[in-house]
Amino acid sequence: MVRWLAVRILPLHTPILNDGDDLVGIFAQSASFEEGDVLVISSKAIATVEGARIDLTKISVTPEAEEWAKRSGRSAAFRQAVLNEAKRLNGKVVGGSELAMLTELKPEGLEGTLLVPNAGLDQSNVPEGFCIGWPVDPLSSASALRDVLSQGTGQHLAVIVSDSCCRPRRWGVTAFALVCAGMDPLSPQIGRKDLFGRPLTMTVEAVADQLATTANAVMGNADQSIPAAIIREHGLPMTDFAGWVRGINPEEDLFQGAF
Repeated sequence: MVRWLAVRILPLHTPILNDGDDLVGIFAQSASFEEGDVLVISSKAIATVEGARIDLTKISVTPEAEEWAKRSGRSAAFRQAVLNEAKRLNGKVVGGSELAMLTELKPEGLEGTLLVPNAGLDQSNVPEGFCIGWPVDPLSSASALRDVLSQGTGQHLAVIVSDSCCRPRRWGVTAFALVCAGMDPLSPQIGRKDLFGRPLTMTVEAVADQLATTANAVMGNADQSIPAAIIREHGLPMTDFAGWVRGINPEEDLFQGAF
């Protein structure tokens, strides 16, 4: 059972991050960690320090990318990077708009699939001529970060790797959790009774996604230079879970056929 208490959100400011930077050392300058803290960190921040930026000047462009550049804007090199990243993540392009390509991805280890714009790639907060996406292996990154933090502090902590996202028929971005280490990302409520004694039949609280969006409220997506936040006094248990936050198979999706 989830019990939200007087939750505290502590933003972690950093300088501009570069390949090889020590995230733990940088975070230690902003805050100390306490028992049960949940660190929510941008996937792009991890990808940056791991050297996963993509140099668009080295991309070989195909006619398909040229067509997507005409349809969805940005350069053909960026559109080719999206196509390449979708292939790497066992995915495909399933639609698009004047602003983005809609991609369906199934990274190794993920149950179900994910629908995300541009295969997770973005040209924000990277130097001109580059784009940035997710870490090559987000789960390994999250687990390693949690291990270092836990060993260094002696505390039981959790790490959520997040990304910003949009939702069907809604303006604006929230955030979602890619992977989670140290806590259960979902809290099934099926069978629990509502205020009038009726059992719930389909509700599963998306705890990791809720925490990702909570942190994103202070992290932002522009020049805030806050790529992570600590969520404290949340009342959630720490566990041994480490994995991708499960998606949904297309045939089970409420929104199937709506696009």
